[in-house]
Amino acid sequence: MKQIQGELSILQAFISQVSAHKDGDKAFDAWLDQVRDVSYEVEDIIDEYAYLSAQAMDTSSFFKRKFHQIKNFTSWQKLPIQISQVEARIQRNRYGISVVEEDKGSKLQQPNQLRMSDSAYLTDNSEIVGNVDEIAILTQWLLEEKQERTIIAILGMGGLGKTTVTSSVYKNQKIRRTFDWYAWVTLSQTYQAEELLREIINQLIDQRTSMTSGVVTMSRVRLVEAIQSYLQDKKYMIVLDDVWDKDAWLFLNYAFARNNCGSKVLITTRRKDVSSLAADSYVIELRTLRYAEAWELFCKKAFRLSTNNVCPENLTPWAKKIVARCQGLPLAIVTIGSILSYRELEEHAWKFFYNQLSWQLANNPELNWISNVLNLSLNDLPSYLRSCFLYCSLYPEDYKIKRKLISKLWIAEGFVEERGDGTTMEEVAEYYLRELTQRSLLQVTERNECGRPRTFLMHDLVRDVTSIIAKREKFGIGYGDGTTHVAHEARRLSIQRGAKSLHSLASTRLRSFILFDAGVPSSWIYDISSRFRLLRLLCLRFADIEEVPGVVTELYNLRYLDFSHTKLKKIPASFRKLVNLQVLDLSFSSVEELPVEITMLTNLRHLYVFTVHDLQERSLNCFSATKLPGNICYLKSLQALYTISANKKLVSQLGNLTLMRSLAIMEVHQSYTAELWNSLTEMPNLRRLFISACDANEILDLNTLKPLPNLTFFWLAGKLEGGVLPLIFSEKLMQLKLNWSGLKKDPISSFCHMLNLVDL
Repeated sequence: MKQIQGELSILQAFISQVSAHKDGDKAFDAWLDQVRDVSYEVEDIIDEYAYLSAQAMDTSSFFKRKFHQIKNFTSWQKLPIQISQVEARIQRNRYGISVVEEDKGSKLQQPNQLRMSDSAYLTDNSEIVGNVDEIAILTQWLLEEKQERTIIAILGMGGLGKTTVTSSVYKNQKIRRTFDWYAWVTLSQTYQAEELLREIINQLIDQRTSMTSGVVTMSRVRLVEAIQSYLQDKKYMIVLDDVWDKDAWLFLNYAFARNNCGSKVLITTRRKDVSSLAADSYVIELRTLRYAEAWELFCKKAFRLSTNNVCPENLTPWAKKIVARCQGLPLAIVTIGSILSYRELEEHAWKFFYNQLSWQLANNPELNWISNVLNLSLNDLPSYLRSCFLYCSLYPEDYKIKRKLISKLWIAEGFVEERGDGTTMEEVAEYYLRELTQRSLLQVTERNECGRPRTFLMHDLVRDVTSIIAKREKFGIGYGDGTTHVAHEARRLSIQRGAKSLHSLASTRLRSFILFDAGVPSSWIYDISSRFRLLRLLCLRFADIEEVPGVVTELYNLRYLDFSHTKLKKIPASFRKLVNLQVLDLSFSSVEELPVEITMLTNLRHLYVFTVHDLQERSLNCFSATKLPGNICYLKSLQALYTISANKKLVSQLGNLTLMRSLAIMEVHQSYTAELWNSLTEMPNLRRLFISACDANEILDLNTLKPLPNLTFFWLAGKLEGGVLPLIFSEKLMQLKLNWSGLKKDPISSFCHMLNLVDL
């Protein structure tokens, strides 16, 4: 088992290294799929071994242990055979196609990439719709009289029209006349530094001169010096189109002379870190087109042969649906509109095209431009981000992805690395989200009071293209999202709609099951879950269930379990078997007491169990507190605990949970406060704290509470001693909430030093 685990690590590392470059070579494609299948088989064996080992150690009763031994006898016998077979497959497929061949395959795509860039550059100004303000600002910046060299960045996701907008000002004769020299170079992901520098020289001086001056044989340093010397006394404008990383600028910065002649460098990029090369005041972030602009552009392309580009009445409903699906992405609107301009103007043909749009994106060569442009961003992702991004495609269309939720799912799936140095995996996951946002792959749709992203959105077409890849690589399937069956090899399954039509679940390889379709009966849920065996992640939020499905307590590999917003009332004692569980979410359920066995789940990182009775918080008991018996000291991995009922023993034990970052505790008596305050000071990382008194007349004395240095959120529900807020909060506090506090003195002096307070 140790040997085969080592093989899995090597396989996964190899797949992540080469999978980004697999487009364009069908032989390599097929071979890589086989290698991926082998890695899945190895993973299955490892998880099956963990499952059988856990059942063999079941200590609930002697008879149950013997029953499991007899029941699993055949499975134990099969393991050595499966290991031998998979080892043979590993030897047969061991990285049999060289990376050199893989590189050759990736280069096949380069001419197409250049053609896409050339097409955007060659777009006539009369064809441009929208971005009027951006073009005006860009023109103003290029014409302004400023002596020092200015770097200007145009930022946005692939297909937004960055190249088109930039070329419209670059080709403007009025602008060109203000510069001595100008050049346009496209970098792409596979640029060679020397070739790039030679291309710039060829544009600055004529081809014959560059040949005679030995440019072809010059080293990189000599090329930089040559460009620098040539531009030393000139006012120039240079466009660097499609810049993927800041490394290119390291040598170009020296080549483009800072000569105080009023020169301009324009950079187009999909990445926020690259746009930071320009000063904040010289960055234009392109947005998707408004619907009216998108409609105008679509009609220009789709009905170019008709008078005034008017859409026929019989096609209007389908044309509007197609435009809405493009979500204002100019590349998609232009490409799809151009294809439809050659189709017959008949309703059934347009209806068929719309219904098959996802299939068309995957299989229609005419739509390759869209998928290729969007795939470039996906292929540029490092391996640790690729799986995280593919996971986002399992959410339904237009779904707002919550930061806190997706972070926990990624961790449970094993996508997030442990970095040490006091950094939690949750913080690393948030860094991943920030990176995906900076790469223009996710859009922030909502921020909290402190400015942190709360929800994210994936563009529909980006989601379509990513879903195709996720399905092809057997990474995961969204059922009801144009999918009518679940393949045997699927690793992850999200049920988005139409769950009742899924009568059987053939997949034995399933690791994640997420239910979005809340309308299915409980009998369907109990039936479908009975087929689970090696599941790591089960999300049944909003499901219509009153009892925990029987199979759940047998899922020994489970890391994440979500029963929030269900009618669940009781958690069985057999939950003690879920020793690998990291997240248990019972929020907004009807669970009022947890079994003592919960304290045996020593890997638990997040425990949420509460009900909100009144969202408007008109009473002290608007939340319910849950009783947590047993010794909480065992839960040393716990980082978040919402919302527990206080007692003398529990508040004194809390101090052992030194990793705690978020805590909500209710029904606190004044007699508990000394122990509670001591426990809180043992939590150096505590950031969010909610304390509620046992009743509206109970007075809580905060004066003896020592300052909590990292606290950013504090919510107190209950009366303050003397009606005065003590000086116990650090400058880091951003949110302060006081309910039923009985304030008698103006509290401003108590928190006037809180420079970061944003929500009071």
